[in-house]
Amino acid sequence: MPKEDYAIVLDYLPTGYPNSYSNEPIVQAVGTQYFTLLELVARKGVNLLLQQKVYIGQDKRPEIERIKGRLPYDKLTHTAKEELEKAIENIIREDEHRFINFFNRAGPVTIRMHSLELLPGVGKRHMIQILEEREKKPFESFEDLTNRVKLLPDPVRMIKEKIMEELRGEAKYYLFVRPPRTEPRRR
Repeated sequence: MPKEDYAIVLDYLPTGYPNSYSNEPIVQAVGTQYFTLLELVARKGVNLLLQQKVYIGQDKRPEIERIKGRLPYDKLTHTAKEELEKAIENIIREDEHRFINFFNRAGPVTIRMHSLELLPGVGKRHMIQILEEREKKPFESFEDLTNRVKLLPDPVRMIKEKIMEELRGEAKYYLFVRPPRTEPRRR
């Protein structure tokens, strides 16, 4: 399973969760590659800011002591939920090329549905326009996409809404987020 190398701080609880026996400094964060919601333990004496990018990869981590594990959306604090959309939007804007490649390479999900149609605001008409335009020339930026596909909603907002739907567990198909773990089947 691929791992996250960086995460964005959504909430920092320097003395841990309220009503918890442990007082270790807890960080709730979202990974920048697979949008994995994570619970981290910060190093003692480190002060973290909301929206700060922290290294969580395999090498020595300057701010993070350890990764406790994945976190479901409903276990995020109120602050983390409020910071999440802003963090996602910043990730999308900073890595525009990655998300433009989605529009350039997206394929069908089923015989009757294309993955582009899973984005809020993209129906059959927009999907056909996107496919026709990318055949002529791949899209180079969000601006190029909106200029060539008439009346297309804001691509950053569409992607952000799809990611939020996936994080809340409301999606049937996952395009950007690592799908939640499935429980093993019992016999």
